[in-house]
Amino acid sequence: MFTPITLNTWPRREIFYYFSQMAPTGYSLTVSLDVTELYHTVKNAGFKFFPAYLWLVTKNLNEQVEFKCAVQNGQLGYFDVLTPLYATIHPDDHTLSLMWTEYCDAFPQFHERYVENQTRFGGHHGILAQPQTPPPNAYTVSCLPWVEFEHFAVHSYENKPYYFPSIEAGKIQMREGRRSMPLSMTCHHATTDGYHIHRFLDQLQRDMDTFEQYLR
Repeated sequence: MFTPITLNTWPRREIFYYFSQMAPTGYSLTVSLDVTELYHTVKNAGFKFFPAYLWLVTKNLNEQVEFKCAVQNGQLGYFDVLTPLYATIHPDDHTLSLMWTEYCDAFPQFHERYVENQTRFGGHHGILAQPQTPPPNAYTVSCLPWVEFEHFAVHSYENKPYYFPSIEAGKIQMREGRRSMPLSMTCHHATTDGYHIHRFLDQLQRDMDTFEQYLR
C-alpha cells in the first residue's frame, strides 16, 4: 500500500526541498552492534542468523515513515512496509543474485518464506534469482560476512529520486567474550535525519538483546 504525501502540510516539506533540490545530500555511518544474545538465541532455536538479521532490520525500519518514502508515478509518498532485497552468493562461481522475501510481522513465518525462496531460487544465476522483478517497496539490505570493516557506503550512480536506506552488515568478531557486528547505513537527508537513525539503532539493539520474544 502506497500513501501519497501532501507536501504543503508535511512537516518536512522545506527540509525535503532543500536536501533534494537545492543541495542534494546523502550520508552514511557505521556502528558496531552487540549480537551476542541474538546469535545464541537464533542458533539455539534452530533458525538461521541471516534471515533474523534481515527481519530485525526491516521491522525497525518499518516503524518510521521516513525510511519508507519513495516516488511513485511522480508522487512522493510512503509504503506501509518495506521488503528486504538482498544478495545470495553462488558457491560454484562466487557470483551473486538478488532475491527478496516479503516482510511479515511474525519472524517464524518470515524465516519459512526465506528458506522456501532459497530452496526454489537459490541456484538461479543472473542478477535476479527470482523470475519476477523486485516489488516497488524493496530496499537494499545485505551482508559482507568475510570482512570486518570500520565503514562501508553504497552510492547509486543513477540520477533518480531514491529515498530508501541501504544497509550493510560485516563480519562478526569476538571481543572480550562478546560478539560484535559492524552495521553501515546510507540514507538520503531529504527524508531522514540523525534523530531517525538514533531511534532505529536504539530499538534495533534492544530487539537483538531480547529476540526470544519474537520466536513465538
